[in-house]
Amino acid sequence: MATDYDAPRKADDELSEDSIEELKTHRTDKQSAVVDEDEADAADGFELPGADLSGEELLVRVLPAQADEFTCASCFLVRHRSQIAREKNGLLYCKDCEG
Repeated sequence: MATDYDAPRKADDELSEDSIEELKTHRTDKQSAVVDEDEADAADGFELPGADLSGEELLVRVLPAQADEFTCASCFLVRHRSQIAREKNGLLYCKDCEG
């Protein structure tokens, strides 16, 4: 017979004591329909797809490629030169794309 090791283990005498009425009386945690979270505060953290972001300004400093970096011709990510897997027709490919 298969044994479910995740199931709680009870002795035979404990199984007979657990009736539905007894379990109902032991239940003390009542679920409340009231939510403590303010919906307006929770909604501020979410961005909807297609939202108008025209008023937003991003401040990103773009650095030029360094001497020890290359851009993979397959995935177009900037990688360290130690990640070069092969060169074909002057194009460099990273280990992830060749793997």
